[in-house]
Amino acid sequence: MRDYNTERTRMVDEQLIPRGITDSRVLKAMRTVPRHRFVEMGQKDMAYTDQPLAIGHQQTISQPYIVALMTQALKPGPEDKVLEIGTGSGYQAAVLAELCHEVYTVEKIKELLESARAVLKDLGYDNVISKLHDGTLGWPDHAPYDAILVTAGAPEIPGPLMDQLADGGRMLIPVGDQTYQELVKITKKDGEIHKEKLGGCRFVPLLGKHGW
Repeated sequence: MRDYNTERTRMVDEQLIPRGITDSRVLKAMRTVPRHRFVEMGQKDMAYTDQPLAIGHQQTISQPYIVALMTQALKPGPEDKVLEIGTGSGYQAAVLAELCHEVYTVEKIKELLESARAVLKDLGYDNVISKLHDGTLGWPDHAPYDAILVTAGAPEIPGPLMDQLADGGRMLIPVGDQTYQELVKITKKDGEIHKEKLGGCRFVPLLGKHGW
């Protein structure tokens, strides 16, 4: 029987803290969410290693450091309503659910969404609401959002997502080509848009009307 709690603690102490993840709320969430529940059965022994893992349908669960980095940069508050584009395994949604009031998450692949829903429900994350949809269109029914997190690489920032970001809101999105992107943080304040580049990254392509 593997001791996943110890592995999760080691992941935080050895992978996240030494690389600049300092937000105590984010570190607590990363220590809490059982990442091994979101990976495929044959990969559970690698759940807390410093790497992305395949989850089927040419999609991946991001490495723990990238999840923590994006979450820390997004700064989700306890009362925030967050939109996630790309549910994937559901792991990032669970981390966000530990930190904010509501998570609205959109996934384009039915099988992934159904699997993520089952795990999130089993773990008791009743503040995560999901939808099968083109994520590049966002989810206008519940807009505006205090924060938006995009977990796939886009050729440019989708206009609908920008429109659905609240004043004072933050968006994290990888922007570039289909093999390499720059992680961009967008802040909207008094109608002004501020963009900050946080470094290179590699995500699966964002598919849809305003993506690839």
